This record gives sequence, structure tokens and C-alpha cells, in this order.
Amino acid sequence: MTSLIDVIFLLLLFFMLSSTFARQGELPLDLAMGGAANAPETPPTFVQLHEDGLRLDAVPTTANALRASLAERDEGLVLLALGEGVSAQAFAEMLHLLQGLPGWRLAVLGAAR
Repeated sequence: MTSLIDVIFLLLLFFMLSSTFARQGELPLDLAMGGAANAPETPPTFVQLHEDGLRLDAVPTTANALRASLAERDEGLVLLALGEGVSAQAFAEMLHLLQGLPGWRLAVLGAAR
């Protein structure tokens, strides 16, 4: 019985040390922080994510329409404001959608009240 415990311990140790701890599907995130910065040439695009829907510059929209609207513009900064009750899944999907657009930078403002 003791040798069986030793073998199990060695196998456990082997698998723990040989496995990778890379974070799969990690989404990089920039938080909008105060401070001095250069003024952007174009005004930022303001996106609000609420549990009941999505708004682009205070106009209700869908995810596909948001993506199409941003693809028409060249580049810029997207300010993403989260409403109360937004699920982590909806937030992750929005991050994935916005970070898939070339030339756009993303900053998350936090909970919009």
C-alpha cells in the first residue's frame, strides 16, 4: 500500500511539473486612467454595454451594427462603459468583438450608473 501511494505521488508530481500554466484565451485590457496624455485627433467612440442592450454614442444598436459602424471608420479609441448587471460573458464577448477590429484601441471605463 505504501508503494502505491509513492507511485501516485510521483505521478501527481510529474503531471503538475510537466503541465503548462499558459492562460488560454486571455484578453488584454487597458483601463482608462486619469493622467496627462496627448489629445486624440478624432473624438473617442463611446460604447455603453447594459444588460438590456448596447449603445453606440448614446444610440441603441446591435453587436453586428457596432462592428460594421466601427469598420467604416478608420481608427481611434473606443471607450467601453459597463452598466450594472452586465454578465462576464457579455463583457468578454464585447472585448473580443472590439479587439478584433484593426486600428482601434480599447479602454474600459467601469460601471456606468
